[in-house]
Amino acid sequence: MSLVGKEMIAFSADAYRNGEFIKVTSEDVKGKWAVFCFYPADFSFVCPTELGDLQEQYAELQSLGVEVYSVSTDTHFVHKAWHDDSDVVGTITYTMIGDPSHAISQGFDVLGEDGLAQRGTFIVDPDGIIQMMEINADGIGRDASTLIDKVHAAQYVRQHPGEVCPAKWKEGAETLKPSLDLVGKI
Repeated sequence: MSLVGKEMIAFSADAYRNGEFIKVTSEDVKGKWAVFCFYPADFSFVCPTELGDLQEQYAELQSLGVEVYSVSTDTHFVHKAWHDDSDVVGTITYTMIGDPSHAISQGFDVLGEDGLAQRGTFIVDPDGIIQMMEINADGIGRDASTLIDKVHAAQYVRQHPGEVCPAKWKEGAETLKPSLDLVGKI
């Protein structure tokens, strides 16, 4: 069952960010756009490449009013240890949420049978409504640069009810206004 169009679950979790342990709640997330990037485990192989790639896009996402949260079933303590140990993960400045209870991973429907989070990416609007979800198999890493266009599209559609963004839409490109006149003409 798709979570798109549904409100994200209520949660409260411990996290690591910029040398500090913090508490993050679903209420803290609301009011801004958010990207949640679930991944299987700290001290693994594909995960640091994805999180490093996400860090490379973080400034651009922030300029769009988006906050980024990575989530795994590890604890916030393990996130800190990984941050301190890995050259790539050590560059991360966004919030790394610990989900050892699996509540957040279950709520976003990405908890695998092995007890680890799957590679799920979600865009959540300021009302806490999930606007995009994508889940990859464990061996398939993601490209965070694709999030920029998806965020632009989600923000555009929110600001322009009745318009939709076609495939490969880029900011500033033409959109569509679904109507009877368009049926069969695209």
